[in-house]
Amino acid sequence: MSTMTLDNSFEGARNGRAAGSRGALRTGWILSALAVLFLTFDSLGKLLEVAPVVAGTARLGYPTSIVFSLGAILFLCVVAYAIPSTSVLGAVLLTGYLSGAIASQARVGSPLLSHTLFPVYVAALVWGGLFLRDSRLRALLPWRSATDPDNRLIGTRRKP
Repeated sequence: MSTMTLDNSFEGARNGRAAGSRGALRTGWILSALAVLFLTFDSLGKLLEVAPVVAGTARLGYPTSIVFSLGAILFLCVVAYAIPSTSVLGAVLLTGYLSGAIASQARVGSPLLSHTLFPVYVAALVWGGLFLRDSRLRALLPWRSATDPDNRLIGTRRKP
């Protein structure tokens, strides 16, 4: 008869708090705050139907009548991301929204680094911030530490 040991990668990660360093946690919250501030500003411009925002939407080939709806969708995604218990759902929803922004910029032939890839930069803030501040997400990703002799997941503690 053989015995098996269970590897509980989620041990210590159930509450969603970071098991890593304080610096990583602080950096994660700063990255997340930057993403939330930028996306909230963007959604408010759409909700208030500010003239430059409406004109930019028209330049992308969309009817100006959908600007308010886009702002409402973006704002709801940002709210879901800002609430810790729904932050992963919010990040997934924001990824979908930002993917549409990439497709819209690519469709009209916008410059690559400044316009087309800008949503990728914002998504990196969203997911990078969430990765640094949520140990549950770190436990799900299969990244290993190069210096860890036991080849444990990053952010997990050594068992005594």
